[in-house]
Amino acid sequence: MHRYGGILIDHTKSKYGQSRPYFLWLCVPFGVFMVLTFTTPNFGTTGKIIYAAVTYILAGILYTGISTPITSILSNMTNRSEERVVLNSFRMVGGNVGFFIATTFTLPLVSLLGGGNDQKGFSLTVLLFAIVAVIMFIIAFLDLHEVSTTKRQSIPLRKSFVAMKRNWPWFLIALANLCYWIGLNIRSSTVVYYLQYNLNSKNLVPLINGLTSIQLISMVLIPFIVKKFSKNSVMILGFILAALGQLVILLANGQLTLIITGWIIGALGSGFACSMPFAMLSDAVDYGEWKNGVRASGFLTAVGSAFCLKAGSGIGGLLPAWVMGAFGYEAGKIQTDSALFGIQFSFIWLPIIIFLIGIIPMLFYKKFERNEPKIRLELNARNEANAMSM
Repeated sequence: MHRYGGILIDHTKSKYGQSRPYFLWLCVPFGVFMVLTFTTPNFGTTGKIIYAAVTYILAGILYTGISTPITSILSNMTNRSEERVVLNSFRMVGGNVGFFIATTFTLPLVSLLGGGNDQKGFSLTVLLFAIVAVIMFIIAFLDLHEVSTTKRQSIPLRKSFVAMKRNWPWFLIALANLCYWIGLNIRSSTVVYYLQYNLNSKNLVPLINGLTSIQLISMVLIPFIVKKFSKNSVMILGFILAALGQLVILLANGQLTLIITGWIIGALGSGFACSMPFAMLSDAVDYGEWKNGVRASGFLTAVGSAFCLKAGSGIGGLLPAWVMGAFGYEAGKIQTDSALFGIQFSFIWLPIIIFLIGIIPMLFYKKFERNEPKIRLELNARNEANAMSM
């Protein structure tokens, strides 16, 4: 779905740009269907099932339609890589702050606004969030500008795929990003099992999950670190810290302080590894235009980010389920030594392996990053020549 959203963006020709107009066009429909999804009309059992399915699917489509441009617009707002890193840091920090607000205040707002009626409380809470979202999207539409799409024609469907041809930086970034989301989802989906069965400390789950927000520190620091080190080095650092955090938790041997320390180290690594691909994909868009003559910012960023996220979520949920099942894990029962090993392997070693694999494509990406200034100069010269010939 995200892939087709990216293609649609590349096919868009508007005086507002390619990505920016979707903030205006879709913000109200998105808000409306989010509210409808959390509203339960009196339609009877069959009617409610149909209503829930339709509103959920449409809300998901609209979410894709409005979230994909948030990523694709980055490559068209500026041609300078360092500015893209800063813009992406603002985007990632804002997204995490929004996530924190939603997870922290949703249930209290449901209780407050519903007055004991959770159905009413959820509807009003989501309505409040939707109003805020629409206002913020409109502000973004009014304030943002796509400097590099003012004279660019819309891209036919087949040309979006041409932008992938020999675009090795894009493939490397996408592969590393996929590894990150697989490793992250394995870690996130198995931490509760490890704490409950291996450490007998299920009560630590809320604390551990809350500490994940520490990754905001890494996201804020990225623009400063990138001034001293290359982008691929920062991405590798993120993978190393994420893997090291898991190892510290293993060596903690049940000590709360070390467990928390390991989780914080992993969260800081996640902040780096999660943020960098979004900024680096913009440079891969430049490479695709330089190499193939096609600038498919929507398609390349959508597949390289949203698709990797979704695929990583699926694979990251499936792999530990297979491993734990193979070692005899049974939900709600006293686990055998074999099952406990399976849980430990899934939570500790599987993410470490995946994170370390993610470093490999970044090692090959280094030579492409060194050529980025040259590519941008040639693209600017090419675009100026095309503008003069029009």
